[in-house]
Parts: sequence; structure tokens; C-alpha cells
Amino acid sequence: MKKLILTGTVAACMSFIVGCGNSTSSTTSADSTNKTSADTTAAMSSSTKDTSSSTTSTVDQTSSDFAMKAAKGGMAEVAVGKVAEQKATSKRVKDFAMMMVTDHTKANDDLKQRATALNITLPAGVADDDQKMIDKLSAKSGADFDKAYMDMMLDDHKKTIDLFKTEAASGTNASLKDFATSTLPTLQKHLAEVQTITNKK
Repeated sequence: MKKLILTGTVAACMSFIVGCGNSTSSTTSADSTNKTSADTTAAMSSSTKDTSSSTTSTVDQTSSDFAMKAAKGGMAEVAVGKVAEQKATSKRVKDFAMMMVTDHTKANDDLKQRATALNITLPAGVADDDQKMIDKLSAKSGADFDKAYMDMMLDDHKKTIDLFKTEAASGTNASLKDFATSTLPTLQKHLAEVQTITNKK
């Protein structure tokens, strides 16, 4: 009996250690969890002839991938926006950064609620690759910082809009498709503002 208790304790400790990894581990762990869930859903679907389960709170791998990418990008936008709120020298850039933090925090919260309902595990924090870019940007100052931040926002929003357009047009999960569709106008507004500030298309 003591041996069984000790074994259980060791297993619990190992689970705790693995769960406390860095943000990349968090992202990898979330990806793995979602893939397992999607595989299980696919197996269950193929083993039953009952098609009434199509409205259950499970999603395919493509849908969970979209949620992961959207969450990863959204968290990065909030994190770098907070840096820009403090470091930007241009009032217009500061105001833009404030809008980014507000809008993306709202979108992140919306996505988190939808993901929870769909049993999708999202990353717990900013991924290492995004944090490295934020750290690199943070080392800049003055007009150099403002330019680098806005250039980053221009590139990020073009990619994010493409991602959301694809999901809005061909997403297979109604909730995530609705999220993409309802969030797109905000992202397009952000891009238009970036282009106005930087005079770049």
C-alpha cells in the first residue's frame, strides 16, 4: 500500500514539474492536448453512425489550430502594446498602443470563453519567439522604437487578417467562425490606422 502511495506521489510531482514549464512548453502542451482531443473526436465519429453528435463541443484539428494561432497572436499584441504605451514617443503611436491593448484584451477574453466551451486548451502565456521579438523591440528607444513598433504592427496585422479571413470564410466550427467574422472589422481598423500613421500600404 505504501508503495502505491509513493508511486502516485511521484507521478503527481512529475505532472506538476511538467506543467510549470516556460511559455513555449505551454504552447506545445496546448497543441498536444488539442491534437489528442481532435484525434479522439475523429475516432469517436468514425466508430458511430449517429450523426446527431455534430453539434457537440468538440472541434477538429484545423479549428483548434486557428484558436491557438489567434490566441498566440492576441497575447503578443497585448504584451507589445503595453511596452509601446510606456516607450513610444509619438502621442499617436501611444494612442494606437492603448487601442491595441484594449481591443486585443477584449478579443482574447472572447476567444478564451469560446475555447473553454469547445474544450480547446490555449497557451497560458506569450510564446518564447514572440517574447524575443518584444525584448528586441524594447531595447530600442525614441523614434527608432516608434518606427520598429509600427512596422511590426503593419506586418502582424496583414498576417492576422489573412488568418481570420480564412477562418471566417471556411471555418468548420460555428463559434470560431463567428469569432473570426466579428473580430475582422476591428483588425481591419487597426491595419488602416497603422497605414495612416506610417503612410505604408
